[in-house]
Amino acid sequence: MAWRGIIHTIIWLFALGLILFGAAGDWLWPQGWAFLGETGGCSIALCIWLARHDPALLEARISMRFHRDQELWDRVFMTGAGVAFIAWLVLAALDGHRFRWSSVPLWGQGLGATLIALCMLGACLVFRANSFAAPQVRVQAERGQTVVTTGPYRFVRHPMYAAAILYFIGVPLLLGSLWALAPVPLFVIGFAGRAIGEERVLRHALPGYTDYADAVRHRLIPGLW
Repeated sequence: MAWRGIIHTIIWLFALGLILFGAAGDWLWPQGWAFLGETGGCSIALCIWLARHDPALLEARISMRFHRDQELWDRVFMTGAGVAFIAWLVLAALDGHRFRWSSVPLWGQGLGATLIALCMLGACLVFRANSFAAPQVRVQAERGQTVVTTGPYRFVRHPMYAAAILYFIGVPLLLGSLWALAPVPLFVIGFAGRAIGEERVLRHALPGYTDYADAVRHRLIPGLW
């Protein structure tokens, strides 16, 4: 199972490299390679860990992008998010290297790498607690999905989205692009909207989720929202 996840990761990294270095106009861009190295290393480590500890979750995450019982609005969201992600990386490469409209000091790039690593750690904690953390919004009745209340789910109802915020801040910093930070608030709004839609599905179809949502009051940021 691990080899399938690793192959998926390598293909994904190759596509990211084409986007980044093509937009940057330089295949020797150090920050681009640092980003790919960190992302690839962490992703492959997660694949190996999941293959050993939760192969069913690994299978769910590397299987088809869209699922037959996935909400239609979520298919639209995922498609739009994919397009926005590509455009965002292109902006980061154009700004961070090709045209250098802005700059980030070395310590800021190091902070970006740290935030990416923290995001990956957060994802690992989510996967360890929640065997049903599939990428699509749906209730996995075929796997007997239940409400998860342990790990990071004790603090926020959507810890994966919370971890992703660190990623979307860290990537522009590591790539040396302040302009790529500008769309981040829109991404956070997107996460918030998807979280609300996801909760409507879970409240309707997953027994016990309403009680959990009443007990854990915040969605993304403890004490704030």
